[in-house]
Amino acid sequence: MCETITYTIEKEFKFEAAHSLRHLPDSHKCHNLHGHSYRFVVRCAGPISDRGFVADIDYADLSETVKRRIVDRFDHQNLDEFIAPSTAENLARFILEDIEHYFPVVSIDVHETATSKVTAYRGAK
Repeated sequence: MCETITYTIEKEFKFEAAHSLRHLPDSHKCHNLHGHSYRFVVRCAGPISDRGFVADIDYADLSETVKRRIVDRFDHQNLDEFIAPSTAENLARFILEDIEHYFPVVSIDVHETATSKVTAYRGAK
């Protein structure tokens, strides 16, 4: 019996950015403008191509696209100017919806702090 194997690849990226969560009470520490060292992981899936790559994705192409579309756009910027509200959840959705036009993305992990992470993925419809 021939079984199809699906593989995943991951690539991690980083950027520094500020944001505020003005919809929270004034007393909440995230209400005011503050910054994070964001780290996010793009995870793609598919079969191995004739070139030997998962879903025929070259890491160099993935890196160049994500750097140009996400990292260069957000690094040292105020995320409030791009995403509202600028939560880690909405950032993960933004990245997923942008990058899935170029690669077969299965999930995006966004680490806002060393101990806080959100994962966005397309579930069953």
